[in-house]
Amino acid sequence: MTSRLFSPLVLLLVLAFLIGPFAIIIAASLSAGETLAFPPQGLSLRWVFKVFEIESFRQSFGISLFLAIGGTLTALILGVPASYALSRYKVPGAETIRTIVSSPIIVPGIIVGLALLRYFVVPFNTGILFALFMAHTALILPYAVRVVSASLTNLRSDIEEAAVLLGSSRVGAFFRVVLPNIRGGILAAFILGFVTSFNQVPVSLFLSGPGIRTLPIDMLAYMEITYDPSVAALSALLAFMSLGIVFLAERFLGFSRYV
Repeated sequence: MTSRLFSPLVLLLVLAFLIGPFAIIIAASLSAGETLAFPPQGLSLRWVFKVFEIESFRQSFGISLFLAIGGTLTALILGVPASYALSRYKVPGAETIRTIVSSPIIVPGIIVGLALLRYFVVPFNTGILFALFMAHTALILPYAVRVVSASLTNLRSDIEEAAVLLGSSRVGAFFRVVLPNIRGGILAAFILGFVTSFNQVPVSLFLSGPGIRTLPIDMLAYMEITYDPSVAALSALLAFMSLGIVFLAERFLGFSRYV
């Protein structure tokens, strides 16, 4: 009897540990008080509406959206051909190349951000927005390569060879046969890259500048001078946005097959 209750109890504790912080943030965002507090001081949606009135949040949201979409698309443009080459050809040092490509997610983000600032932005006087774009692209590239490679591994190579034998060129076979069959993996890589970029903090912290900050960095700066529940409201909205994107990806793409 005890062993039957142990597993459900552990599962319940794990769920409480994972969901608890989200529940606290959501409750704090609905507070009617003037300061961020839990338990909330009454219930109100005033701070949720205030989020849309803060100019810096709107501006930084646009920058984060640009970086997430642009960086992910660029990473896919680079990652899809790289994944195809690593999956279909005997590339010398393929494992070493995979390790190098994966290095942005292996190395701590703080080190990546500091290195880019010291050896890329400062010496070459690179613009902050361009540096952020390059950094986010580099951070997303490993996810693009890994997810697309998984899709290519599950796609039989003889289908492509049959298209070539029937008269198609290699490039034509890629666009007509391979690409349509791995579009689910590409979309999954896009969603994973988008969420990763949008919520990125360590690298963005080092590469932010006057007037150019991503939304997470702007939220940190806002909390340094204001301690009202609007940051909790924005955090809750972002959490729901990320969960909604992942839920839709799982519902229509089978997201768990690729990651």
